[in-house]
Amino acid sequence: MRRILLMGNPNVGKSAIFSRLTGADVIASNYPGTTVEFIKGYMRIGEERVEVIDIPGTYTLEPNTKAEEVAVRMLKQGDIVVNIVDATCLERNLNLTLQLLKSGKPVVINLNIWDSACHHGIKIDYQRLEQILGVPVVPTCALSGEGIKELVNRFKDAKANTFDYEEEKRWATIGEIVDQVQEVAHRHHTFLEALSDATIMPLSGIPIAILTGLVVFGLIRFIGEYLIGYIMEPAFEHFWAPLMMRFSIFLGSQGFIHDILIGQLIEGKIDFLQSFGALTTGLFVPLAMVLPYVFAFYLVLSVLEDVGYLPRVGVLIDNLMHRLGLHGLSIIPMMLGLGCNVPGALATRIMETRKERFIAATLMAIAVPCMAQIAMIMGLVGKYGVSGLAPVFVSLFLVWLILGSILKSVVKGETPEILIEMPPYRIPYYKALTKKVWIRIRQFTTEAVPFVLLGVVLINVLYTLGIIQFIGKLASPVVSGVLGLPVEATGALIIGFLRKDVAVGMLAPLGLSLKQLIVASVVLTAYFPCVATFAVLLRELGLKDMTKSALIMIATALIVGGLLNLVLGMFL
Repeated sequence: MRRILLMGNPNVGKSAIFSRLTGADVIASNYPGTTVEFIKGYMRIGEERVEVIDIPGTYTLEPNTKAEEVAVRMLKQGDIVVNIVDATCLERNLNLTLQLLKSGKPVVINLNIWDSACHHGIKIDYQRLEQILGVPVVPTCALSGEGIKELVNRFKDAKANTFDYEEEKRWATIGEIVDQVQEVAHRHHTFLEALSDATIMPLSGIPIAILTGLVVFGLIRFIGEYLIGYIMEPAFEHFWAPLMMRFSIFLGSQGFIHDILIGQLIEGKIDFLQSFGALTTGLFVPLAMVLPYVFAFYLVLSVLEDVGYLPRVGVLIDNLMHRLGLHGLSIIPMMLGLGCNVPGALATRIMETRKERFIAATLMAIAVPCMAQIAMIMGLVGKYGVSGLAPVFVSLFLVWLILGSILKSVVKGETPEILIEMPPYRIPYYKALTKKVWIRIRQFTTEAVPFVLLGVVLINVLYTLGIIQFIGKLASPVVSGVLGLPVEATGALIIGFLRKDVAVGMLAPLGLSLKQLIVASVVLTAYFPCVATFAVLLRELGLKDMTKSALIMIATALIVGGLLNLVLGMFL
C-alpha cells in the first residue's frame, strides 16, 4: 500500500487537509520509542486504497526537537510527500519546501489558506512557481474544500526533483523565487467574497442555512400547491375523470380488471385519492400530487446549485454527516425528501459507495416526511401548538441521528471524504438552468412513474385477493398493544403504504388523544415508505438491500412508537 505524507510547518492547515482527504475515521499513534503523536487514515485514488499520514509540523529537516526528528525519520517511509504551504507566508514556508525537494522523494506542493492570501491582496503565480520548482503546485482552501479535488488529481504527477541551489544561499534563493511569483497589494473583500466566507463559517453559516431553508421550503410549497390546485387537479377532474368513468362503464363498473385499472368507485364516482386504480390513483399520485413538488424542488435546488450555495452547505454540514456514515453532499437527498421522498430516493445516486447509498436511503425513508405529509401532520397536531408538533419532529430528528450513528458502525464499507470544487457565487444562466430542470423532470417521469404504476397494480392485486386485509388483522394486536392505538388505526397504517398523507388524514375522524396522534404520526412516517418511494428504492438499492432497509424501518417504527407510548403516557 502506498503511503502519502502530509508535511509542512506547524499551523499551515495540515490537519484540515488530512480531514478533507480521509474523512472522520482516523488512527492516532505514537512514533515507536517516543511520545510524539502522528495521525493516519485512508483514502481512495481511483481503485487504489492508499495510506495518508499527518506528520508532526516541522520548520526544517535539520531537526532541533523530538517532533522534527520524527518527521525526518518518517520522511524515509513515504512514497509521496504533499508539502503543505501557508500561502500567506510563502517565504518562511519555502525553507522546508527546498529541503524536501532535495530529499529525492516525489513531491506535490499544496498552497493552502489560498482564500486568506487572496483576501489580503497576496497574489501568487502558482503556475510560475510550478515551472521554477519543477513539481506540481496546487492552491487550496481546506476550510471550504476549494482545490482539494484538483490536489488529489495531481498526486499522479508528483515528481522527485533536486532543485538546483547552493545550501549556503538557500534564503537568498527563496527571496529570488518569492520576487518572481508573488505580488502584494492592498485590497478589500468584495461583497460576494464576504458572503462566501459567512456561509461557510459555522457561527454565521448555520443561521444563514436555517434562514435559507425556511425561504426555500416556503417557495417550494407555494409553487407546488399552486400547480396542484390550479393546474394538475383541475386537469384530472375535468378531463381525465370523465374518460375514466366511460372506461369504468365499459368494464362493467366492477370486477377484478376494473378494480386493478379503475379501482373502487366512491359514491359512484372516481376519487383520485381513494379509488387506488392504476389509471386513476396510479397516475394522479405521481403526476398531480408528486410532480408539482418535484418540479418546485428541482427548480429551487438547481438555482441554489448554480448560484454556488449547495457545495457550501455540504461543507458546512460535512462533520455532522460523517457521524452518520455519510458526507456533506448527502444533505441533498434529505432536502429533496422533504419535498417528496421519490426524488430523494433518486438522488441517493450521488453517493459514491453502497454503504452511503444504503444509509442515506434508509434514513430518508424513516425520518424525513414529505411536504404533503408534513402538511397533514400540521393539520392533525398543529392545533396543540408546540406540545403537539415538537414531540413529532424532535422524535424524527433524534431517530435520524441515533439510527444513522448505529448504521455507520454496523453497515460495512467506506465513507469517502467530500471532494468538491468550491465555485464562486454567480448569477445562474437561465438557459442552462431550464435545461437542467427539464432533464431532471424527464428523468423522474421516465424512471419513477412506471414503478409507481407497478406498485399500485401490485397493491391492488393484494387488496383484491384479501391479503392486505389479512395483514391488517395480524397487525392489530401490535397496533393496540405496543403502540397504544385503536384497532381502527390499522387501516391507516395499511393505506400509508399507498399514500402517507392520506393515511395521516384517516386518523382525524378516529378521535385520538394527543398522545395517540403523536405516536401515530411518528410511526406512519417511519414504518415504511409509500409505494412510490418503495418502488424507486427497490430499483436503486436492489432486492437484498431493500429487504434489509424495510426490516430496519419496521423495527425502528415499533421501537420508537412503543417508547413514545410509554414516555408520553407519563405526561399526557
